Amino acid sequence: MRPIHTVAAAFTVLAAPAFFVVELPALGLALLVAGLLLAWFADHAEGGFSARPSLLRDLSLIAIGLGIVRLIPLAAELDDRAMIRFTLALGGAVAVPYLISRFVYRDRATGFPWRGRHAVGHGTEASRSEARGGARGGGPRSQATGDGTRWGRLHWTWLAAVLVLGWAILPFYFISSGVYRNWPVVDSPDLILRLFIGVGAVGIWDELFFICTVFAVLLRHFPYWLANLLQAVVFVSFLWELGYRAWGPLLTVPFALMQGWIFLRTRSLGYVVTVHLLFDAIVFAVLVHAHNPALFDVFPTAP
Repeated sequence: MRPIHTVAAAFTVLAAPAFFVVELPALGLALLVAGLLLAWFADHAEGGFSARPSLLRDLSLIAIGLGIVRLIPLAAELDDRAMIRFTLALGGAVAVPYLISRFVYRDRATGFPWRGRHAVGHGTEASRSEARGGARGGGPRSQATGDGTRWGRLHWTWLAAVLVLGWAILPFYFISSGVYRNWPVVDSPDLILRLFIGVGAVGIWDELFFICTVFAVLLRHFPYWLANLLQAVVFVSFLWELGYRAWGPLLTVPFALMQGWIFLRTRSLGYVVTVHLLFDAIVFAVLVHAHNPALFDVFPTAP
């Protein structure tokens, strides 16, 4: 890992807060261009595209995904047009980089290992770091997760902990800060159903893009701790514009880092999606309760 690689990746991921936090598209575009130019120089210094994996190609997948997401406003809305818009843009941000990697670059940089059989970062900086950690008995493979097809006691314990932590923390956050107002009022069965579908769908997408796309390509070049920090910048920036504002980053930053760490340990998209959906189930219930205090009145920490 050379400094130019790190700077190129940093510029690329910093486009996310430019796009989604300060909402300066020109700055975001400039950061993407700078990151990709630095990646080109890095590849050129190592023999051009004959070097594998190519930093330019991998960072371009992140840039393309971010650019597609930025085509739409991310304010939460529940009308038909908004839900179609979200489906097309967010779906495209995952599908287009995957198809380019699979059929244009032909290097399979992204993938969706539902049961944990796909080795993320195989043959790259991440896998070398993992091998070193494994040799010491403390690396990602030191957990008794096998091939990722079975969940052990630790997995089930963490799922229960997510529910308890969400139940205790999220009501106070959403209601005391007022950020629940960033989501539409849901005062009918139809709107409540739309909110349930929307919250769950975006939660699944988060893992497909931030973990299986952004994190996965960064793992091909950087140690997992750095790749995780970089993907968290993108993850948290998106959630900010979506509505997790005020002191939300105090919750979303550790959540994003934990999701990356869990994915690296389990290799299981299915598990991180389950964690996220449990978290989002609490989010959904809190949002409904905040707009309709008589519903889901089961949160003692709600102001």
